[in-house]
Amino acid sequence: MNSAKKTARVAGLPYLLKVSRYGFLLAVAGWLFLAQSLMAAERIKGNLVNVNWLEKNLNNADVLMLDASPTQVYTAKHIPGAVSVDLFTYGLPDTPVADMEKRFQAWGISSGKKIVMYDPGGTMLATRVFFSLLYYGFPAKDLLILDGGLFKWEEQGLPVTKDITPAPKQGSFKIKKLNEDVKVNLPEFLSASGDPVNNVLLEALGADWHFGQVLAFNRAGHIPNGILLPSADFYNPDKTFKSAEEIRRMLTYLGIRPEQQIYPFCGGGVAASVPFFALKFMLNYPRVKLYTDSELGWLSDERELPYWTYDAPSLMRETNWLQFWAGQRIRSIELIHVSIMDVRPAGEFNQGHMPFALNIPADVFKSNITDPGKLAEILGPAGVDASHEAVVISGAGLTKDSALAFVMLEKLGQKKVSVFMDSMDKWAQLGFAVTKDATIVGPKKAPRDLSIPPTNYPGNFRKDVIIADPESTQGLYPKVFIASGKNVPAKAQDGKVVHVPYTDLLNADGTPKAAKDIWNILTKAGVPRYAELVCFSDDPGEAAANYFILKLMGYPDIKVLVI
Repeated sequence: MNSAKKTARVAGLPYLLKVSRYGFLLAVAGWLFLAQSLMAAERIKGNLVNVNWLEKNLNNADVLMLDASPTQVYTAKHIPGAVSVDLFTYGLPDTPVADMEKRFQAWGISSGKKIVMYDPGGTMLATRVFFSLLYYGFPAKDLLILDGGLFKWEEQGLPVTKDITPAPKQGSFKIKKLNEDVKVNLPEFLSASGDPVNNVLLEALGADWHFGQVLAFNRAGHIPNGILLPSADFYNPDKTFKSAEEIRRMLTYLGIRPEQQIYPFCGGGVAASVPFFALKFMLNYPRVKLYTDSELGWLSDERELPYWTYDAPSLMRETNWLQFWAGQRIRSIELIHVSIMDVRPAGEFNQGHMPFALNIPADVFKSNITDPGKLAEILGPAGVDASHEAVVISGAGLTKDSALAFVMLEKLGQKKVSVFMDSMDKWAQLGFAVTKDATIVGPKKAPRDLSIPPTNYPGNFRKDVIIADPESTQGLYPKVFIASGKNVPAKAQDGKVVHVPYTDLLNADGTPKAAKDIWNILTKAGVPRYAELVCFSDDPGEAAANYFILKLMGYPDIKVLVI
């Protein structure tokens, strides 16, 4: 070869290599850009995919689609290519591992595949299959929920079929280790129920179940300290999940914080998979465990664990409780943590009252409703201890007088307040002492002296209990005013007003009606689940009565407006 030509060719080689490398880099960059654009368009968001993504990946060999609907729904119509995995035919986490592994493999599940689950939309079926795969060790990053399910798919005009999908190729997934970190058993759950500060028991059933209208098991109601957040509340009208921001707002409204240990539960561990998925995989809350046994497991325990219908039944006290915890026996060993506050007029009180009761007539609370500092100056010397539970007695259950005292004590920051629901007649009929002797309030003269010492009542006043100006507070949800007397006050309020006379929520003896009946009355009147509820009336005691009942029912944001 001519040496000059050879030299020229060799000299030009670096240039050609540079051009080739540059072209290759441009090609790679273009491919990455295209992939990112497709990914953005297809909208894989965490463990949620939308129908557009699924449509584009319908024939992708690396995507396996599972229809969690009941068999009869699947046979009527389903997304082409979906494998039927009827939730109620394959078993739940207590199924032997070997059986579940065979079942998963029969569905075509292999490591490395993307598993997309869907149901009719807005239900708990897909999320429950998601949990099962997660619990048995399938990687969370490859588990996807079709947002909106079949409903959203059809809403977009996408095809469905009745043709049964042929059995897929046998999958290769093997269960090597159970993911025990996502599941809780009864001992841990039971312990958590007694510590609501650090733990949340989140109930995913409906209000009809929660408040005792539905009798699904041998008792009606819910697990103590369970917070009502139905699985349906996590969905939009189009069956897609609400945004992470909206779900977080619901949780914040209910007092649920990310740092708490959260245990979703329901009747049998299915509906609870919805909040489990939303909190752990949409909001990334770090401490979420599903109680798969749920209420069925709780009620089947041989200890006959307690079961509630109201959300806060300890706001109501009855004779046997009070005579023990506030009686002479407990006081004599200096374990008393209860102040008995009788709000009847002095003349009526002096005709007969419970031993150790302190007479703080209702007029004292009424006259100081706008001056809590003055009220605190009266309560301390009278023997009311702010660190105790204050039990308010009217002699007739929940009255305007006992309710107003309850609210005022909450305003003052009393550690705990409750209302005595029995009459003085019942107290006496059960054989407990009634005395006319004045309760002695003064310094103890001996270790076993039963005198009630005066206290210095602190001024830890709460700003969110009694308000004079509706504009002074701003809740997470809009205000709803509840007119609480027989008639709606003439003074108009700037916002939605519903009328619920407090007497409609009480029995003739002054006890609150059954929780299921109260819920139905509130719902029919238009009281929403999510709102800043402001009770008002020309008589603040009437507003206070509704405040008490709403708190009994678990509403988290309630106030009394003084007009």
